Amino acid sequence: MLLAIKNATLLTVTKGVIENGTLLIEDGKIAALGQDVVVPAAAQVIDAKGGFVCPGFVDAHTALGLKEDSTRWEGADHNEITNPVVPHMRALDGFNPHDEALPTAREGGVTTTLVSPGTLNVLGGIAAVFKTSQSDTADAMYVKEFAVKVGLGNDVKGQWGGEKKMPSTRMGTAAMLREALQGARNYMKKQENAEKAPDFDLKQETLARVLRGELPLLVHAHRADDIYTALRISAEFGVTMILTTGTEAHKLAKELAARNVPVIVGPLAQARMKVDTAGRTIITPGVLAEHGVKVALTTDHPSTPSYMLPFSAGLAIRGGMDPQEALKAITINAAEIIGMGDRVGSLEVGKDADVLILDGHPLRLRSRIQTTIINGKVEYQL
Repeated sequence: MLLAIKNATLLTVTKGVIENGTLLIEDGKIAALGQDVVVPAAAQVIDAKGGFVCPGFVDAHTALGLKEDSTRWEGADHNEITNPVVPHMRALDGFNPHDEALPTAREGGVTTTLVSPGTLNVLGGIAAVFKTSQSDTADAMYVKEFAVKVGLGNDVKGQWGGEKKMPSTRMGTAAMLREALQGARNYMKKQENAEKAPDFDLKQETLARVLRGELPLLVHAHRADDIYTALRISAEFGVTMILTTGTEAHKLAKELAARNVPVIVGPLAQARMKVDTAGRTIITPGVLAEHGVKVALTTDHPSTPSYMLPFSAGLAIRGGMDPQEALKAITINAAEIIGMGDRVGSLEVGKDADVLILDGHPLRLRSRIQTTIINGKVEYQL
């Protein structure tokens, strides 16, 4: 299928702005873009009428499809509250492709998201990347597994301490995380002995992937002390870490930059509803970016709705973030952090044709998304 978008300002994100440009899509990929693109006679043509074209937004941490809209516990499949250590759960197995929030995400320009288990477990399962394209099956929207979720702070200790179980403290949470990682390290050593190899253990196999560098830890932490605990433990075990929520990450900007830890910040547009978020401020993304930290923004849907992702970028700008960095935080930076930078996040030849057409700049509050295209297919039109 050939699709051409003409008469547009192309915001490539990585290669500047192309005025009065044309973008050509073929077989779900970006085939060409520029001012002198020849449009084949067989192509379907969309006239952007002088509007803006940009890559689809990437929300780097949500529970879309996992904690469903318009439901209570019936559609809340993001926290397994029978055991604090469940790294072997998979977001894919709880994802509902008919979640009412998915059409809203498409309308809001979110075309790719990392769907993650919740924050009530020390180790909560495997997060996965999904496209938000319309489908009757989760598998058709699924792209890949990406990270194992870790929860630190009051969410975890509040859940289990209330049941008089470990962990009821921050010390207990850290101890259980260490214990699980060390157990996986011991499991791997035993596997090296063919005669005394242990029986297959899915929990241990999942954490072995973390220790081998195949999956990073996706660490939910708000407070600076919890963030530093995550840095300490990831260094002890030599594992890769990505920080999400990161409410007080600005307090550790130099340390995070030195350790090359990316941060998914958000949600910014939420009240300080608990002790851990008392330090919430819209300056966090800008401070991190100024120190060289790779920053993405998130709505943490459904904490705030996914369509508020560009609004979050606007808040980051109000807090001092450079506007181009804010755009990157919901496109290419987010894509790279979740392992999708080679496919989405910028307008480049060969990348997935996840494209938005807007009547104004994407970070202008009054701009309306006219068309959302995912994998070369029009998924939403105003």
